[in-house]
Amino acid sequence: MKRRKRASQPPGPIGADLSADLLAWYDRHRRKLPWRALPGERPDPYRVWLSEIMLQQTTTKAVVPYFARFAARWPSVRALAAAPLEDVLKLWAGLGYYARARHLHACAKAVVERHGGHFPQSQAALAALPGIGPYTAAAIAAIAFDAPAAAVDGNVERVVARLHAVAAELPAAKAEIRRLTERLVPPERAGDFAQALMRRSRDVSAQGTEEGRTPAPRGGIRGRSQ
Repeated sequence: MKRRKRASQPPGPIGADLSADLLAWYDRHRRKLPWRALPGERPDPYRVWLSEIMLQQTTTKAVVPYFARFAARWPSVRALAAAPLEDVLKLWAGLGYYARARHLHACAKAVVERHGGHFPQSQAALAALPGIGPYTAAAIAAIAFDAPAAAVDGNVERVVARLHAVAAELPAAKAEIRRLTERLVPPERAGDFAQALMRRSRDVSAQGTEEGRTPAPRGGIRGRSQ
């Protein structure tokens, strides 16, 4: 007897269950990266910030060798702040978007001058530093300090909008999508959740791009690593 085809299932539950499932997926598929703390380790805010600036509009593959060179030459924000701008630009050469390098140097100096060489933990204080916008401030706050911050990039916007069936179009829907994403952030492991959500949203968005359409998350944003 021919088995009847099952009807497609709607997205999974939104909220705590989805967050728990996404964290479980991340635990299975998390990548080992030079700036990422191992499970149980405390993240280094300097390395988190450095990686977030380098990853803006740049692939992970391209960033890894540059990050290694920067971290080896200037292992702390104080060391980077004391470096001549010309040296920073020279080591940045080839990574592109050179304004990031100038902002990187200015930010390092501001952290030393305004915060005694320690990155502030609040999103507002982070966003007041050179070269750090709302997304980067939220990502650093969550990943470096485990603050309950929602790091919302373009991929997260598209996936959360579909997940919640947001009717408004971007950019008008940005504020609503941010509120919805903030509701997903769990009370613990906010940093891991931020990285999991960004990674899974990127995978889902890439799948949709390959298929020539805006992706509809299957089973929420759960799934296997690509």
